[in-house]
Order: sequence, then C-alpha cells, then structure tokens
Amino acid sequence: MKDAIYWLMGDKAGRTIVGTWNWLWGIPVESGGKVAVAVAEESLQEMQTSVQKLAEAVAMQVGAYERAKKKYEEKAKELRKFEQQATLAQQSGNTEAARLAMMKAIQIEQLLPQLEAQVQQAEKFVAASKDKLNRERMKLEQYKTDMDNMKDLAEINSALESIAKVNNEFDIGSARSSFEAAKSAVEGRHLRSNALAELSENPNEKLAADLDQLTIDDEVSRRLQLLDGASSQEPTE
Repeated sequence: MKDAIYWLMGDKAGRTIVGTWNWLWGIPVESGGKVAVAVAEESLQEMQTSVQKLAEAVAMQVGAYERAKKKYEEKAKELRKFEQQATLAQQSGNTEAARLAMMKAIQIEQLLPQLEAQVQQAEKFVAASKDKLNRERMKLEQYKTDMDNMKDLAEINSALESIAKVNNEFDIGSARSSFEAAKSAVEGRHLRSNALAELSENPNEKLAADLDQLTIDDEVSRRLQLLDGASSQEPTE
C-alpha cells in the first residue's frame, strides 16, 4: 500500500500522506526525521488555512455588526424625526399629520429595543470571535516557531546520524584490535616455528658438529701460535 502511494503521489507527497496516516492511527512518526518534518509542515499549512478562514468569518461578522449598528442608529434618528414632525404638526394645528407622525414614531420606538438587543448580541459575538481569532493567531505563531525549531532539530539529528555512520564505517578501534590480533598471530607463529626447528634437530648430529668446530678452532689457534714463534726467531739486521 505504501509503495503504491509513493508511486501515485511521488516520494515527497507519499511520505507526507503515509506519515499523516501513521500519526492519525497512533503509529509513531519517524523520530526527528524528514517524515516528521513533512507532517508538521502540512499540519501547519492546514492551521494557517483554518486561521485565514476564521479571519474571513470574523470579518463577515464585523460587517454584519456594523450594518446592524448603522440600521439601529438610522431608526433612532427616524424616531427623533417623527417625534419632531408630530410636534410641529400639533403646533400648527394639523392633527392628522401629527397623529400619523406620532404613530410612526411609536412603531419605531417599539422596534428599537429589539434592534438594540440584536446589536448588543452581535457585538458580543464579534468580540468573542475576535478574541478567538487572536488566540488562534498566537497559537499559529507559536507553531511556526516550533516548526523552525523542529527543522533545526531534524538537521541536528541528521548530522548526528552522519557522525555515527562515519564512526561505524571508520572504526579505528576495531582496526587496532584486528592489527593487534594479527601481530599476536605472527609472533605466535614465529615462536612455534623456532620451537619446531629445535625439536626437529638431531642432538647427535649437533654434538658431532660442535666437536668438529672445536677441533678446527684448536687447530687455528695452534697454527697462529707457530706463526708468532717463527716471527720472533727471525734474525734482525
């Protein structure tokens, strides 16, 4: 299944998808490796998208709140206008106009409390949404910092793995041990060869050879003494 995903989505996207699935199913993501970084990056992008959508929704709420507030203010102005019209009509003796203006004023007056409650409720919603947006933005900035730290930590992990690999490939201690073992083997073979040579030598032949050497040494000494005696007897001129 994993190989099929890599073939279909490519190596990078495949690692991300498989890593995400492993995370969702509780399988540990590769410790400090590229898969973990890829999963974190994708999750961070999803959080950025969610925060952006939340910001757009809050902006729509603010727009709706501003329209409701403006409508309430317009109705409050209309109330004052109709009250003024009713007063002026009453003062001028136009009873019908005064009654019509006052009726409209009363209708708006009855509507204003409902509009005011809606505006206040919208204001609370907008304030809560803004607070949530600010919290999510703060969290997102924290995650961005964590993402940078995670990348740095992943690079350190990679460097440590390279160091460990070098130490394993160029294990001088192991080579030293091999050299010492080879040295001991050569020295041991030399000792065994000498012992074997001594054991293979015939003692009688060695004794005869030693006697012959002594006889030759005695003869050499005797003749040298004769030469010395002859030299001392030669007449001097």
